[in-house]
Amino acid sequence: MNHKAMYKISYGLYVLTAREGEKDNGCIINTAVQVTTSPNRVSITVNKQNKTHDMIMATGLFNVSSLTEEVPFSVIKHFGFQSGRDTEKLEEWEGAMRTENGLYAIAKYTNAYISAKVMDSIDLGTHTMFLADVTDAQVFSEVPSLTYGFYQSNIKPKPEKTKKTGYRCRICGYVYEGEPLPEDFVCPICKHGAADFEKIE
Repeated sequence: MNHKAMYKISYGLYVLTAREGEKDNGCIINTAVQVTTSPNRVSITVNKQNKTHDMIMATGLFNVSSLTEEVPFSVIKHFGFQSGRDTEKLEEWEGAMRTENGLYAIAKYTNAYISAKVMDSIDLGTHTMFLADVTDAQVFSEVPSLTYGFYQSNIKPKPEKTKKTGYRCRICGYVYEGEPLPEDFVCPICKHGAADFEKIE
């Protein structure tokens, strides 16, 4: 099976934000879609290892900021390749703004945000799918939204040549040294599973 076929599905990259108590957090997700227009509802899917996931489970609220093709890799790295359990990702983050629901949205390198309130959730094993009612939405610009394909081709750094043997994560570049790659392996950096690893030739 060629898992790269999944990259041909047209979907984007987003900063998902949440707040619990006095703590804010955010992470990168690639699954956010409108499922109905009346009522206006969206669904998102979030890895359970993300702190943002736990905050949404506790509060039922989230914001999704739609990244644009102008976003630098540093933004993806900041929100996607480090844990909010150990790091304050939004404190003094340039371009972060509070919305009506009290959560942050990212206004820089994004073209819109959507605020939503969870109405249902589905346990998908490693992830949870949240179905939510849209409570607010604003547009910042008409810069094209960042698709996963554009990210892979134009923003993600090309892998460095290495003498290491093993498997490289196609998402963030992490190298697992050893043979074979366990089927249940999860990347310690971006939390993607073994299907997103390729053998280093």
